[in-house]
Amino acid sequence: MAPGHQQGWSRGAVVFLSGASLATGWANCESIGKGLCSSEPWVPPQPVEATDDAFWDQFWADTATSVQDVFALVPAAEIRAVREESPSNLATLCYKGEDDDENARPLAESLLLAVADLLFCPDFTVQSHRRSSVDSAEDVHSLDSCEYIWEAGVGFAHSPQPNYIHDMNRMELLKLLLTCFSEAMYLPPSPDSGSTNPWVQFFCSTENRHALPLFTSLLNTVCAYDPVGYGIPYNHLLFSDYREPLVEEAVQVLIVTLDHDHTTSASPTVDGTTTGTAMDDADPPGPENLFVNYLSRIHREEDFQFILKGIARLLSNPLLQTYLPNSTKKIQFHQELLVLFWKLCDFNKKFLFFVLKSSDVLDILVPILYFLNDARADQSRVGLMHIGVFILLLLSGERNFGVRLNKPYSVRVPMDVPVFTGTHADLLIVVFHKIITSGHQRLQPLFDCLLTIVVNVSPYLKSLSMVAANKLLHLLEAFSTTWFLFSAAQNHHLVFFLLEVFNNIIQYQFDGNSSLVYAIIRKRSVFHQLASLPADPPAIQKALQRRRRAPEPLSRSSSQEGTSMEGSRPAAPAEPGTLKTSLVATPGIDKLTEKSQVSEDGTLRSLEPASQQSSADGCPAEEEPGQVWREQRRLSSASASGQWSPTSEWVLSWKSKLPLQTIMRLLQVLVPQVEKICIDKGLTDESEILRFLQHGTLVGLLPVPHPILIRKYQANSGTAMWFRTYMWGVIYLRNVDPPVWYDTDVKLFEIQRV
Repeated sequence: MAPGHQQGWSRGAVVFLSGASLATGWANCESIGKGLCSSEPWVPPQPVEATDDAFWDQFWADTATSVQDVFALVPAAEIRAVREESPSNLATLCYKGEDDDENARPLAESLLLAVADLLFCPDFTVQSHRRSSVDSAEDVHSLDSCEYIWEAGVGFAHSPQPNYIHDMNRMELLKLLLTCFSEAMYLPPSPDSGSTNPWVQFFCSTENRHALPLFTSLLNTVCAYDPVGYGIPYNHLLFSDYREPLVEEAVQVLIVTLDHDHTTSASPTVDGTTTGTAMDDADPPGPENLFVNYLSRIHREEDFQFILKGIARLLSNPLLQTYLPNSTKKIQFHQELLVLFWKLCDFNKKFLFFVLKSSDVLDILVPILYFLNDARADQSRVGLMHIGVFILLLLSGERNFGVRLNKPYSVRVPMDVPVFTGTHADLLIVVFHKIITSGHQRLQPLFDCLLTIVVNVSPYLKSLSMVAANKLLHLLEAFSTTWFLFSAAQNHHLVFFLLEVFNNIIQYQFDGNSSLVYAIIRKRSVFHQLASLPADPPAIQKALQRRRRAPEPLSRSSSQEGTSMEGSRPAAPAEPGTLKTSLVATPGIDKLTEKSQVSEDGTLRSLEPASQQSSADGCPAEEEPGQVWREQRRLSSASASGQWSPTSEWVLSWKSKLPLQTIMRLLQVLVPQVEKICIDKGLTDESEILRFLQHGTLVGLLPVPHPILIRKYQANSGTAMWFRTYMWGVIYLRNVDPPVWYDTDVKLFEIQRV
C-alpha cells in the first residue's frame, strides 16, 4: 500500500478483509485464519513467504462460500490478531498476485474501481446487450455503463427486466462498498466535520468512470421501488421480495456518498436552467463530490416528480391500513429515506421549491408526523424524532409550506391523537402537543425547534380548529407556570415563541380564527398572570419549592384529550434490551436558524444579528430567544455546586420584553363585548359566541402589525456532524446479516442497550 495512504485506508481495508471479499470461497477457512497468525503455538513465528504457493493457494479454492460462512469461519478477532501480530502475512495476502510496481495504484483505489466495474458487469450485475457467445463477451473496461443503468427514472427511460441473481450480486457489492466507506465509524465525532472520507472522496471523483450511471442507478432503484406490488393481500408472505434488500443497500450507499458538509466548500448550484439533459453540463461547476454535484443539478420537473412520488410512496408505506391485519408489506428503511429527502432539499433548492409548489408536500408531511407521534415515547428512536423535526424546520422556512398546511386533512391515518375536523395545520399542532406533553424526557431539547416551526407557519394559518387552538393555549398555560419558567435558564423562550404565534395569527389571520380568539378569551387569566409575573426573591423561591413537588414537567390534566382516532395504538416505550446508538448534541435554535424579515412583496430580507430592531410588541426581535442568553445567564447566579439559579434581575431582564401588547388589546376590546352578549341573551352555548367572533373585527383597534419574522434553517458544521453520527448509527443497527461492524472498535458513537 502506498505510504501516503497507509493510515487513511488501512482500517476499512481490514474490515473488508474479514467480510464480503472472502466470499469467493475459502476452503478450510477456520484453520487458515489461525495459520496466518503467529500467536498460535503450532505456527512457526516467522512470516510465510509469498512464494509458498501450497499455503496461499488454500485461500482461493473453488468451493463457493456465502458471506455468512466467512463471518462464522473467520472471526473478526482472528483477522485482528493477524493484523497486530503478523502484519507481513496480512500484507502478503493482500498483494498475492500483484506485480511489484512502484507506480501501482494504492490497493484501496484498485478495490473501489474493481467494485465499480463489477456493478456494471454484463451477465453478473446487468443484462448483456449481446447474444450469448463466448467470443463476443463484452469488455467491462470499455463498455458504456450509461447504457446499463439499473432502473428507469432520472436520465434513463428504459426499465430492464428484473433479474434476481443480478439484484443479489449488486446487493453484495453495495454491502462491500458500505464496509469500505465505514472508516467514519472509527473516528470520534469532532467539530471539524469538514474532514472528508478518503474512500468516499475517491469513489465519487472523476477517477470513477461509472460515477454518473451508478448515482442514477441507485437513485432510480430507490425511487421506483413499490413494496406493495400487485396489491394482492399477503403477497409478501407468498413471494420473497428480492428487490427490497437491494433498495435498502442502495439508499444506504446513496446517503453515505452524499455525506458532504457544504458549509465548508462551494455550494451546489441553484440556477434557473429549465432545458437540456437531466444533469445539465452548462451549469457552473459544483462540489468535487460528483454524487453531490449530480444531485444538485437535477432540474427537470418530470425528474422531480418521479423522485418526490417515489419517496412519498415509500414513506407512506408503514401507514397503509387495510381491513386484513398484516396483509401489506411494511418497509423498515424509512430513516434512511428521511436522510435522503433531507439531502435532496438541502443540496438542490430547485427540488425544495418543487416540493412546496403543490400540496404534494403534504404526502411527505403526514408520514413524518406519523413517525414523530409513534416514536415519541421510545428513547431508542430519539434520532428519528430529530430528523423528522429538522425536515419540518427546513420546510417551515418557506412561505409555501405554511400556505399548503391550510388544505383540509381528510386522510384518516390511525394516530394516537384526538379526533378533530380541520386542516393539516391542525394535525401538525395536535401531534406537536402530544410530543411535548407525553414524549420521552430526552425530547426536551427539541421543544424550541417544534415551536419555531409553528411560529414560522403561523402568519399563514387561515383557520385553526377548536382542538388545535386549545392545545396551543394548554402549552402556554403549562410553560408559563412560575415553577417551569424559573427552573431553567431558557424555559421562558417557549413562552416567547407561543406569544409570537398568537400575535401572528391575530395580526395577519384574525378573520377565520374565531376558535383561537375564543380560546384566548377563555384562558385570559394566563396572559394576566404573565403580565404580573412576580420577580421578587421570595416568590422565586416559593415557585422553585413547588417545582420539587411537581410530579412531571407538563400536566395533561387541563388538556381535554378527547377520543383518539379509530385503529390507533398508544405510543410505546422501547422494549428493554433494544440496541441504540448515541448521538452528538444538536446546536441550539439560534445556531440552527437565521432570522429573516418578510417584506411587503413577500421576499425575505436577512436580519443581521447585530441589529436591534424592536417589534411593535416591545420585544427586541434580535434578542429573543437566543442572542442574549449569555447575558441572562450572567444576571442569574450559580450556586457553589455549579447549579443554575434564577435571580430577580434575570426575571426582569426578559419579563419586560414579553410581547403581550396585541393580546392585551384584543382582550380589552372583546371580553366586555362577549360578556355583554352572554348576559343580554343568556348565552351558555359557545357556538353563538363563536358566531359573534366570526363577524367581529379589530381593524384599527390593534397596534400596527409587526413585521413577520421567519427563522430559516441554516447549514452548520454542528448539524453536519449530527447527521453523520445519526446516519452511521442507523446503518450500524440495520446491517446485522452479516454483522459487519459488531464487536469492532467504533468511536463515532456508543452502542447502548435500553
